[in-house]
Amino acid sequence: MTTFTLNGKAMTVDVDADTPLLWVIRDQAGLTGTKFGCGIGMCGACTVHIDGKAARSCVVPVSAAEGQTIVTIEGLDPKGEHPVQKAWQEIQVPQCGYCQSGQIMQAAAVLKDNPNITDADIDAQMTANLCRCMTYTRIRAAVRQAANAMKGG
Repeated sequence: MTTFTLNGKAMTVDVDADTPLLWVIRDQAGLTGTKFGCGIGMCGACTVHIDGKAARSCVVPVSAAEGQTIVTIEGLDPKGEHPVQKAWQEIQVPQCGYCQSGQIMQAAAVLKDNPNITDADIDAQMTANLCRCMTYTRIRAAVRQAANAMKGG
C-alpha cells in the first residue's frame, strides 16, 4: 500500500511498489491529462510535480510517492487560471497538444523557482520536454509571458 496526496486529495493504492506513478495516476486515479510518451523519462510528456518539483512520472515508482504531494495538470489549476495555462491559451501554443500537459507542468515548476527567467534559462530548463510539432518558439513566448504575469507585470 502506498499513500500520497494527489491534487489535494489523499490517495492510497495497492499496486506493486515498482509500478510507475504514471500508470497509477492514469489507471487508478483516472486522470488522463498526464501522457505516456517514451516510458524512459526522456520526452517529458508525463511530467508532474512531486512536492513542487517537476518529475517524470513514467520512471518514478509509486513507492517513491509515499507521503509525497503529487500535482498533475488537472490539479495545477482546475479552472485553467494558472499563469502558465493562461499564457499557453493566449499564445496558442499547442498544435497536436499531446506534449502540452508535460510542457505546462515543467514550465510551472521552473517559474516557481525562477520567475526572473531569461530566454537562455527557458531553453535550458525546457529542452528536455520534447514537442513533435516544434512549437518551441511559442513555448518560449508563453513561458516568458507567464513569468511576467507571475511577477505582476
